[in-house]
Parts: sequence; structure tokens; C-alpha cells
Amino acid sequence: MSSSYGGRSAFERLRVRLDERPHACRGCGFVDDAGGWEAATTGATVEYRRECPSCGTEHVRRYQL
Repeated sequence: MSSSYGGRSAFERLRVRLDERPHACRGCGFVDDAGGWEAATTGATVEYRRECPSCGTEHVRRYQL
């Protein structure tokens, strides 16, 4: 079966969705439209993390599989 996502995995598709939206920092309000999310998984959980380049606040999005 062909995918319209170019063979990307579900993790890659979610990261692309997160990266498409500008992200405003909860700590300082800085809008980072150039940064990216880093992914890590434990097998049961996937965490996407990014750090604000302005104030260093860490942002985490966690998804249970």
C-alpha cells in the first residue's frame, strides 16, 4: 500500500506536524519557527523535546503508545 507521506514512519510524521507550527515559549513568549523537536522512545512512550533558544526552557510533548 502506498503512502502519501513518502514512506515516513508515524514518528516522523508527528515530528513534521510539530515542526510545521511556530512554537511560542511558555517561559518568555519567544516564537521559535526555526527550531525542531528531538524524539526519544521507551517503547511505551514517545517524547518530543525542544529547548527555547531565548531562555532555555525545555518543552516536552509525551505520547503513550
